[in-house]
Amino acid sequence: MALTFELDPPVTPALRDGLLGLWTEVSNADGAVGFVPPVSAEDVRPELVKHFVAMAEGRMRLLVGFDEEGRVAATAFIAYNTHRLMAHWVWLYTVMVHPAHQGKGYGRDLMAATGDAVRGLDGIEAIRLTCRGGTGVDRFYGSCGYKEVGRVPGAIRVADGDDRDDIIMLLPLT
Repeated sequence: MALTFELDPPVTPALRDGLLGLWTEVSNADGAVGFVPPVSAEDVRPELVKHFVAMAEGRMRLLVGFDEEGRVAATAFIAYNTHRLMAHWVWLYTVMVHPAHQGKGYGRDLMAATGDAVRGLDGIEAIRLTCRGGTGVDRFYGSCGYKEVGRVPGAIRVADGDDRDDIIMLLPLT
């Protein structure tokens, strides 16, 4: 079954809980989404609230992939640049597919849906994201059309003695 994607769905308690559960599950499956396992929903909640605040202020958009039962299965947060000289591209944050759906092509579907959604935003010419080195996710993004445009060695400290590169990737939309 394919996911159904929705840009800016209403933030209901069910959506909030679904996002919180997804972020927690992805983090605990060693997904590189801002945490190192183990984490609880209470660890993740403050970051989700920050995303909701940015959405309420019009600085961020939310794309959600729902599974056939209407559950949150995938997400991408699209953040506008606030700097006037960089308003022609957006950041992509917290890109996640539920671990139970790994290997089904949903990550590629999410990235395609994200590209489609951003192409519909007025004046946006590119999507930029960063990812944690050592996970292989940069190869995945590359297979979705993103190009590595920069790398900061050792910028992400996962644990003492485990520093990872911060890889900067870009998808031109024009």
